[in-house]
Amino acid sequence: MDSIKVHNSLKPGPPVPFKPIHPGKVSWYACGPTVYDQSHLGHARNYVSTDIIRRILKDYFGFDVKFVMNITDVDDKIIIKARRQRLLDLEKKKPYTEAETLELGKTAFKAYAQSNLPKLIDPETWKDQELDVKNYIERRTVAYGNVLAGGTITGEGKPGDAEAKLKMHISNMTQAVIALSKNTIFGMADEILLPYLDSLYKETIDTSDQTIFTDLTQYMENEFTDDMDALNVLRPDVVTKVTDYVPQIAKFVERLVDRGFAYEADGSVYFDIAAFEKAGNTYARLKPESRNDKDLQEEGEGSLSKSLGAKKSPSDFALWKKSKAGEPYWPSKWGNGRPGWHIECSVMASHVLGQRMDIHSGGIDLAFPHHDNELAQSEAYYCQGGHEHTWVNYFLHMGHLSISGSKMSKSLKNFQTIKDALASNYTSRSMRIVFLLGRWNDGVEISPDMRTQADNWESTVNNYFVNTKSLLAEASGTPEVIQGDVKNLSISHKPADGLLADLEQAKKDLEAAFTNSFDTPQVMQVILGMIRKANIHINEHPTDLDLLAVEAIARWVTKIVGILGLDSNAKPPYDGLGWVSAAAAANLEPAISVQPYKDVHAAVAKDAKSLDSGVFSDTLAQLLTQSPDPEFDALAASGIRDPEQLGLPYLRAVSRIRDELRRIAPTTPTDIKKQILALSDRIRDSDLTNIGVYLDDRTDLPSLIKFIPTAELIAARREKEAKEAERARAKEEAKLAREQAEAEKWEKARVKPEDIFKADARYGEWDVEGMPTKLRDGSEVPKSQLKKLRKDWDKQKKVHEEWVAKFGGGTA
Repeated sequence: MDSIKVHNSLKPGPPVPFKPIHPGKVSWYACGPTVYDQSHLGHARNYVSTDIIRRILKDYFGFDVKFVMNITDVDDKIIIKARRQRLLDLEKKKPYTEAETLELGKTAFKAYAQSNLPKLIDPETWKDQELDVKNYIERRTVAYGNVLAGGTITGEGKPGDAEAKLKMHISNMTQAVIALSKNTIFGMADEILLPYLDSLYKETIDTSDQTIFTDLTQYMENEFTDDMDALNVLRPDVVTKVTDYVPQIAKFVERLVDRGFAYEADGSVYFDIAAFEKAGNTYARLKPESRNDKDLQEEGEGSLSKSLGAKKSPSDFALWKKSKAGEPYWPSKWGNGRPGWHIECSVMASHVLGQRMDIHSGGIDLAFPHHDNELAQSEAYYCQGGHEHTWVNYFLHMGHLSISGSKMSKSLKNFQTIKDALASNYTSRSMRIVFLLGRWNDGVEISPDMRTQADNWESTVNNYFVNTKSLLAEASGTPEVIQGDVKNLSISHKPADGLLADLEQAKKDLEAAFTNSFDTPQVMQVILGMIRKANIHINEHPTDLDLLAVEAIARWVTKIVGILGLDSNAKPPYDGLGWVSAAAAANLEPAISVQPYKDVHAAVAKDAKSLDSGVFSDTLAQLLTQSPDPEFDALAASGIRDPEQLGLPYLRAVSRIRDELRRIAPTTPTDIKKQILALSDRIRDSDLTNIGVYLDDRTDLPSLIKFIPTAELIAARREKEAKEAERARAKEEAKLAREQAEAEKWEKARVKPEDIFKADARYGEWDVEGMPTKLRDGSEVPKSQLKKLRKDWDKQKKVHEEWVAKFGGGTA
């Protein structure tokens, strides 16, 4: 496919032609996870976007893709987390008194502030006063109030990763304050307790027992795999683990030392960047502007890499790290140690794919120093005769996912796990759509608008599938199978016009988008635009619908959404129509998959027959004697296994019975009419809803059969029931309010007009009619008041007379 172009981080700028080393084949290495915690949406962004490109290359362009991914199961983060968890477990077993536990928490609290929030204990600001639970809030506000209010540490620019990290530390301290006030240190204050315990006891851990680390990594690796399966991410062809490659890594490092590109210092080995460049090679090819970024360099080396040994240059990076007490270790010619982070991928990728590969991919945050260091050490390993070696042809970097201006990160604790997202506000499909609506190499900012756009896209596609199936079911009972692949799908050899011409253009536009560095936002627009044209045609041609073109479009869309991984039940070559049901994916025997539809038909026919046969029309009587079994048998014999197609004979029979019942209902006696309407509603709202079928009633036309997921139908039914219950409640409340107002009205009307002012404390004397003549202090009632009082007296006289007339008199 010479026309494919791709954004290549090795050649910044516009997309460049994609030419694999071997025609028709693609070798690909992807940086996998460091398995120390649950995967979050940032990981989903990386791996789902990678999966999309892989699927396009494989299922659209037809490449034979060999996809390799590593699992980093030894790393500073893993070591620290596993060791700290072991120390915490040991600490909990100690016989602490409540007072001792509280003192432990207070000490850890101050140590955490000292390391991470020094402004809380700045002696110039707080003099000799010690930080404690009581003054923490005040100090937090003074020291970091501007950041908590949305500002930046420097007071300039927009908040980013530094502010997110600061807020994380503040949150940990705040949680610790709550724990200290309740003396529930263990469990509630772990974030401040863990680093403190590590500082005290890390060297006491016996790391010859590596189950401390492997128990964590094996569990988290399984969790990661489960998450990827849930997101419909294809599993790698080859998975490599660092701990399986330690001997090969040591040998790789030895060769770099022997070739003069690395040196040993106090048991650790470092890559010599100066020697590499002196030999005519280029360092930091991906992110040259970052080569002197000390923060990134330190992050790449890891928090446990400090004080390993004297480096020739601060920029030199560790290939082999001397293991200190409390860390796992493997033997090497330099003593016990462990691999550096960057060397792991170089060795594993080269072992599986050789000294050259087509694609290397990962998140954009790995570009420097991880991927730049990978390139340098691999090129140093393979280069010959002073010439640079091309280890990777194309570096693809996925844009990161951000929230509130900072990247989503486990270390910043500003993330939502994949499991939580799928259990609450996302489905696998909706999450993938969100990523498809953005370019794979651009950043994605989570926002309500982005999610709304994704939901609308999914709804449009889903409705088109539903409506097309309904129209096909109405027209012929069984969708006609159209043969052909995604790029050549057509229904005849004649020149395309109308919708088919639009479809041919859409296919060209889609291929242009795919070849333009896998431009999925444009792909999504092409699909949406084609569906809109089809919907306009459907609405404007109710009697002369080009149904074959409508079906061809639906099958083309099905093919593309399958390729994009939007249907977890679908399998290549994606030749169906619409989303594949779980039952269809299971490839059940026809008799088993169709049983729910058959059961509904049997129940409906039975209950219809139980009605008074004297009201039956000839049509209804005939419908109740017909069996859909022969039609089903013919479909099954033809090889069809789609449960929806197999169920159509029974569903059409149910729909016809119900339509005829509704037609004759108005002419039947009242009691029979009620029974018919109740049965009709039950069929639509219960019997069919429970098996994922909706009947769309139409005036003077047969009902349309629509396949809609059961969960959606039940949710819609519950929403309808809730609205009806709310209307009934509001109606009842209004009725009670009217009754209460009516009762209050007549209760007030019972009082005689001469008595209405007698209980008013403002007045002291009254005339024979009960009109006040003097105020409580003996003064005359002002004439301005008397005028209003007379109006009130006359009004009461009128309503009292009405009360007497209505209730027959009596005493007030």
